[in-house]
Amino acid sequence: MNDPLGKPGEFPYTRGVYRDMYRSRLWTMRQYAGFGTAEESNRRYQYLLSQGTTGLSVAFDLPTQMGMDSDHAMAAGEVGRVGVAISSLADMELLFRGIPLQQVSTSMTINSTAAILLAYYALVARQQGADWKRLSGTIQNDILKEYIARGTYIYPPRPAMRIITDIFAWAGREMPEWNTISISGYHIREAGSTAVQELAFTFANAIAYIEAAMQAGLTVDSFAPRLSFFFNSHSDFLEEIAKFRAARRIYAHLMRDRFGARDKRSLMLRFHVQTAGSTLTAQQPDINIVRTAIQAMAAVLGGAQSLHTNSRDEALSLPTEESARIALRTQQIIAHETGVVNTPDPAGGSDAIEALTDSIEQGVLAYLRQIDEMGGTLKAIETGYIQNEIQNAAYEYQRAIETGRRIVVGINRFQQEDAHAIPTFHLDPELERSQVDKLRQVRASRSAASVTEKLAALEQAARCGGNLMPAIVDAAGAYATVGEISDRLRGVFGEYREG
Repeated sequence: MNDPLGKPGEFPYTRGVYRDMYRSRLWTMRQYAGFGTAEESNRRYQYLLSQGTTGLSVAFDLPTQMGMDSDHAMAAGEVGRVGVAISSLADMELLFRGIPLQQVSTSMTINSTAAILLAYYALVARQQGADWKRLSGTIQNDILKEYIARGTYIYPPRPAMRIITDIFAWAGREMPEWNTISISGYHIREAGSTAVQELAFTFANAIAYIEAAMQAGLTVDSFAPRLSFFFNSHSDFLEEIAKFRAARRIYAHLMRDRFGARDKRSLMLRFHVQTAGSTLTAQQPDINIVRTAIQAMAAVLGGAQSLHTNSRDEALSLPTEESARIALRTQQIIAHETGVVNTPDPAGGSDAIEALTDSIEQGVLAYLRQIDEMGGTLKAIETGYIQNEIQNAAYEYQRAIETGRRIVVGINRFQQEDAHAIPTFHLDPELERSQVDKLRQVRASRSAASVTEKLAALEQAARCGGNLMPAIVDAAGAYATVGEISDRLRGVFGEYREG
């Protein structure tokens, strides 16, 4: 009997990209972490690995994301605050000290400076004796959503796209198991988009990256198998399950019918999910554990390949070890106690789920047609169309809360004035001074002549149009800093100013 829904592991992958899904292999359990100095973050990674985390996920501080060293004047007060401070290869060596990179999958949430951080990571792996061709992990490397929703951009969009396609080409040869981009809907949703907009604008960005890579001379099947995605799991349980199922179907048709992909791996949407940080409340923070559990279950029923569960205290501070452990245990309970892993696509066939899947797909395709008619994603960003759509959705969501049409427990209903406080994480203010001191020691101990030579070669590559990655790797290996490498590229490409 013909199954109208198809089967897991078969085109168009609505029911999952693998036949057995979690029966043969669980999703990767990641816990996003990074703060202060490399030494402090290394201790947290070692703790998470000891508690059963199966993949690392690195958060970087704002100076690192923006291409500034820890002693830059504009970095003051931000060093190590929202992630780990990485200024040079020396910091990356400390960050992964005692962690065998060939045996662990690492995700790095980094965009404008992704090429530099990937170079540092590869060089640390080489120091450990690892084979680059066997390294597994992901760099986010999704610059378009920075212009749309987040703001940690450096260069104008077109040279930024060049850096991304250079990474595709270089990593395809040197690090073939590495996911060279994680096209992110997460931050689009956190900025206030709807579920349909999250998928639509993420796929619009994906189309732009694929077109840029093909215009640079790459064949689609040479890089598409290493494309990955990053989505949000929000609070509408059934809608989120349907969203992930619709995403797979849309992507499979997009890759086959629009771009002519023939490699099966190019058609398979593989994605990481993080539960929705924007839904966490400072009020009654313990109930965030419940929110996270429901959102995590939606991600699993939706077929995620890896998952990060937010901690209860993230509306207040960086997570404590206890809170991070509870968040990880949430995933482990879903995996080992609920039985949902025993059946691929256990929600498939439900009238509600299938109707929502179809509805979301139709809404996404309508947006993609409109963006195509405007001239593509870059045009839609440059005119502010995508940003305005997200802002309007965010406004409507907030109005629904303020008027009581949408209930948020602890915010507009079921408040508790005497809710007990929970212990929160406090960053040692001395860590910034320590980080700056280490950076200055690196500058004093390296070969200044070698750094100057490697940075000049990088500038030449940027001006002449060659692939930037070999020159970035050479400069990184000479202990050139994030700021120095970024500044050379700023000198050639300029800086982006919104509006």
